[in-house]
This record gives sequence, C-alpha cells and structure tokens, in this order.
Amino acid sequence: MAIMQRSQEPLDASPRPRRASRLGLRKSLEQIEAESASHGLKRSLGALNLTMLGVGSTIGAGIYVMTGTAAANYAGPAILLSFLIAGLACLFTALSYGELASTMPVAGSAYTYAYTSMGELAAWIVGWLLLLEYGISCAGVASGFSGYATSLLHDFGLDLPAWMSIPYVQTLPGPHGSTLLQVGDGVNIVGAVAPLVVTVLLVIGVQESAIVNTLIVVLKVSVLLLFVALGLKEVHPSNWVPFIPPNEGAFRYGIPGIFRAASVIFFAYVGFEAVSTASAEAKNPKRDVPIGIIASLAACTVVYLCVAAVMTGVVPFRTLGVADPLAVAVDAMHQHWLALFVKIGAVTGLCSVMLVLQYGQTRIFYTMARDGLLPRMFCTLHQGFRTPWIGTIVVGVAVSASTALLPIDIISDLVSIGTAAAFGIVSFTVIWQRNARRDLKPPFPVPLGGIRIRGVWIGIVPMLGIVFSLIMVVPLLADMFTALVNRNPIPALLLLSYVVLGIVCYVAYGYRHSRLAAETAAAHRVEAP
Repeated sequence: MAIMQRSQEPLDASPRPRRASRLGLRKSLEQIEAESASHGLKRSLGALNLTMLGVGSTIGAGIYVMTGTAAANYAGPAILLSFLIAGLACLFTALSYGELASTMPVAGSAYTYAYTSMGELAAWIVGWLLLLEYGISCAGVASGFSGYATSLLHDFGLDLPAWMSIPYVQTLPGPHGSTLLQVGDGVNIVGAVAPLVVTVLLVIGVQESAIVNTLIVVLKVSVLLLFVALGLKEVHPSNWVPFIPPNEGAFRYGIPGIFRAASVIFFAYVGFEAVSTASAEAKNPKRDVPIGIIASLAACTVVYLCVAAVMTGVVPFRTLGVADPLAVAVDAMHQHWLALFVKIGAVTGLCSVMLVLQYGQTRIFYTMARDGLLPRMFCTLHQGFRTPWIGTIVVGVAVSASTALLPIDIISDLVSIGTAAAFGIVSFTVIWQRNARRDLKPPFPVPLGGIRIRGVWIGIVPMLGIVFSLIMVVPLLADMFTALVNRNPIPALLLLSYVVLGIVCYVAYGYRHSRLAAETAAAHRVEAP
C-alpha cells in the first residue's frame, strides 16, 4: 500500500513563456487563497500554540550566548538600549508580517509574499535566503546545544571524549585577521544527534511537536525568570557605570557600539517570523497568526531586557564575552544549584529553537516544491501523519551533517544578512499589495496608516520596517568589508559562493519546472487564435 501522496504536483513547464516575462511572473491573491484551501496539511494550531512556536524559536542562542557577546564587545551596559532599538525594528516588521499572514495564510512566509509582489525570481532569492535563516542557523544552534549538553553531562559525572563535541572542520585565526580552516580529529556527534531527534518529532506531526515545544518553552522561561528573581538582590549598580562606555574605535562601545549590538540582537528576535510559516496549519490563521507574531515578540522582548539588566548588573560587562555568559553571572551569585538549572534550561531551550527552525524550513521547502521550484519530494505528504515527511527527513539529515562537520560560527553574519533582506521584502510587499489591490481589506491591517504620493500609498509602519532593516544590516556589511580589507576574504567568499549556488539551482531545476510558468503557458495557448 502506498504510504504517501502528492500535494499538487508541479506540472510540466513546457512550452515556456519568454524569458523576460518568466522572471517577473507573479502569483495573484486568488491563487494564494486557492492554495490555502487545498494545501492538505492538518489545521491544529491555536493562538497559544503559535505564540509558543515564536517564543520557542526566539529564546535560545540569543539569550544564552549572543547577549553576553554583544555586551562585552560592542555596547556594555547600554545593551539595554540595543534591545530596545532591535525590538522596535522587529515590531515594524512583525506588524507587516501580521497583515500579510492574515491575508495570505500559507506556509511559505516571506517566500510567498515575494512571489505576489516581485515575481518568481525574487521569490526564489527570498526562499534561498530563508535557508540561511532557518536551516543553516539551525546547525549553529545545534552546535551551541552540543557545548551546553556536554557541560551538563559533566556535572552529572559523565565526561564525553572531546572529539565527540567538536566539528570535523575547525577555524583558526590567521595572519592579518584572516580565518584559516583546518581538518581536525573530531566529529560533533553530540550536536548531530539533536536535529535527528527533532526530525522524528516533526515527522510524527506538528500538533505533537507543538505540545513538546510548549512544555520546553515553559521550562526555559521559568528558569530565566528564576535567574532574574534571584539575581536582583545580587546586582551592583556600579557595574552599570558608565552606562555607555567610551568609544574605543569602530563599533566597540559608544553610540556605534549600541547599533552594532542591536544588529546582533535584532536577529536573535527572528523566531517570531517562524509563526508565519505555520499559517497553513493554524485553525484560524487570519486571527491567530497575527496574535502569535505580536505576542511572541512582546514576551521575548520583556524576557531579554530583564535577563540582560540582571546579567550586566551582577558582573562587569567585559567578563561576559564567553560562550556561557549566564553561567558566569550565576557563578558570581554563588548559587551553584542555579547553575545546574540554567544549563538544563539552555539545553532544553536550544532544543525548542531547533524544533521551530527545522519546522519553518520544511514548510518553506514544502511551498516551494508545490510551486515546482524544488523537487517534488519536499511536498510529499505522509498518508497518516499528514506531514511532508520526506522533505523533513532530508532537512534533518542535512542539518545534522552540517553540525557534525562544519564550523558554523564563520557564517553567522551571513545568516543575519539573509534575514535582513527577507524582512525588508516583507515590508515592501505590504506597500505593493495595498497599491495593487486597493479593494482589499486585510483582517489585520498595519496601524498608523500611510500617505499617498502621486496616488501611491506608502505605509508608515512598512517604511519604518524597511529603514530599520537597512540600519541593522549596515554594521554587518561594514564588518565584512573590513575583514576583506584586512585580507580575510572568507566571509565575502562564502556569501558569493552561496549566491552562485542559488542561481545554479534555480537555472538547473526551478526555472524548468515552475508550476506558475506552466499554467501561464497553458493559458496563453488557450487564448491564442
């Protein structure tokens, strides 16, 4: 008996329209609505589940590692201002996501939004960028999980060989600030196992995965709140003076450091975007998805601010530039039992991040495969579980292999650049949609309205989202350029290689198998005299 079914298999794309028209082919809202009604996925997620998905994806590596790094290297105690700036930037994008998700309740997130506004080529580019944001960053989270899990096992008297928690390829500092790669003696088995466990949960079903995620979120948030409650009495106000340390050059402290730290923290918030990838499996997406997006962003902002304030108040900010800054603060509080709880919270918290990131990546690939831009295996549904099981397994194995073999830390800024581009496109899509369909009444419209310039509506919130996306990414590009000048071409080469690989994949497969192109060609044949 067959155990799978095809969900709207891509059609044969021959003959094809002219090349110039192909790159700008757009989906209509009517097509999006039709896909939403026939996607085949099980609708089982309510507003609480969606909020927990967002919180589960956001509160992870950002709070356990990046907050300390940003404070020690860029902002000092003014990391609180960085959080406010990043939170405000994310709010504008989140509101745009809310409007689009309520109008287009499909699984493709920014990929689908780009398909309606800028066409097929732009949609492919966004989908390729989202692979950085979800798939590649998930491997980085798994690497962080490996470090905390190894430390936790040590506390219980189980010491694993070092080779089991380090990747096969490692990075070393080279001359003139360059980064060298070398083959080591390890394979990060500890980190590689975690994505495989997450894969099993996602194959079984999104509802079951959401229940596990909710339990994990409750645990890790409780641990963080316990850290805040016990740490308040250990805070030394002198550690907050000066609140904005003097600038030491480039983006280290001072006002520039605040914005550089914000660019790091901005992308620690990106979990709220994962809520939009669950639109196709939400019970009432037009209401619940905007609620999940805004609620998860608000909850994470409050938790981040509280933890950062206590962390920088308990110990001098310069001591936080380590892989486990929370542990440094806990040790200074002389609460040894709390250190164990923090590590448990970190391990479980990073598991929930991997769960949501892999979930989001599989749903984006699922939508792209339905459109014919990826092989059909990514949209093959299991008959019993109603999940894209083959695509989920492929993504899980790829993430696991990347964790075991690669030094993910050298592409962290590339992930951030890809996320910024996706955020800017989402905000632009709101403006485009409002002008293209003036009769459309979004169930969740962005607030503050907009202005009309020569008949073109320009929303205040979407424009601010675009502006803040640019502000957040400028320091990242500046650092990449500085590395290139200092004879460290690896970040730039990685970005270029990734772009070239995306182009090759689109030309070799997506361009030839596009469902929309096939339907457009068929319509042209029918209309021809």
